[in-house]
Amino acid sequence: MTVASHVEELRKKHQNLSVAVERAQRSPGTSDLEIAAMKREKLRLKEQITRYAH
Repeated sequence: MTVASHVEELRKKHQNLSVAVERAQRSPGTSDLEIAAMKREKLRLKEQITRYAH
């Protein structure tokens, strides 16, 4: 796997997680802890993208 393809895969995961966070925030059955965990994962992915892209 090349660095570029790895970065693209990370970007796709980040985008999918963004959609999941938005959906979870609108759902009354999702706890704040679950949303916070998803946001932490988004941040972790964003940091990896930044590290590999530069």
